[in-house]
Amino acid sequence: MRYEWISFTTDYGLADAFVGTCHGVIARVAPEARVMDVTHGIPAGAIRQGAHTLAQAVPYLPGAVHCAVVDPGVGTARRGIVVVAAQGLLVGPDNGLLLPAATALGGAETAFELASSAYRLPEVSATFHGRDIFAPAAAHLATGIEPARFGPEVPLDRLERIDEPVARLDGGTLRTEPLTVDGFGNVQLAATGAQLAELGVRAGEPVAVTVHGSRHSAVRGGTFADAPVGDLVLLSDSAGHAALAVNGGSAAAQLGLDSAWASQECTVTVSPTETAPGVSTA
Repeated sequence: MRYEWISFTTDYGLADAFVGTCHGVIARVAPEARVMDVTHGIPAGAIRQGAHTLAQAVPYLPGAVHCAVVDPGVGTARRGIVVVAAQGLLVGPDNGLLLPAATALGGAETAFELASSAYRLPEVSATFHGRDIFAPAAAHLATGIEPARFGPEVPLDRLERIDEPVARLDGGTLRTEPLTVDGFGNVQLAATGAQLAELGVRAGEPVAVTVHGSRHSAVRGGTFADAPVGDLVLLSDSAGHAALAVNGGSAAAQLGLDSAWASQECTVTVSPTETAPGVSTA
């Protein structure tokens, strides 16, 4: 099956030539394919954030080969893979990055190792598999090369997976973890909007939010503007997850969740409170 589109998601950023180089490799192999950049702003090495970002994007994309590279293990023994999902193909490292997106595309059906030298660049560096392995593989797949031609099948239960994030109601407390932090500093949580509703806090009521042992006050809302400017609001976001935002500011900055948050142990607890909105620490 041929694909008109290749989506591309990485932690490369745009300051260097990495993204453009991969575009060039794709264009040389599959000049008729169109490349759609999902994002190249995943924090460096943040596999879990990359996985959830991609999974939330793919349902809105056309049928495609989805190439994703967040690969702190590049050059090691970790495999490169193509995952065949019900509604598309996913190419990237076998480090848990691809499987949430496969689930969002109807579920993983089979997977194959990217082992054949016929579908990579003649020389493969130890540090840039996006250019040398994943981009050419995605391009060849877009031209109609069958996934089984790339290498041996990998049993789905042998693929690497990211840990399931915490998202549970414990009495009157919602315990959860950050999934993603966007460019506005909004902190998306693993808990769903449905779980947030089960907490029983109505719009306009205060809630207590604890992150890294520090307690913050927020208001339950439906939009960013439901909190005073500079204050935290707890809402359900466009992906159906609970999220923390600051009206006119950055929740990530206010909560101390900087760009390295993905490698930190961080559990967010949310519970009803009578405290007026503001910020306090303990």
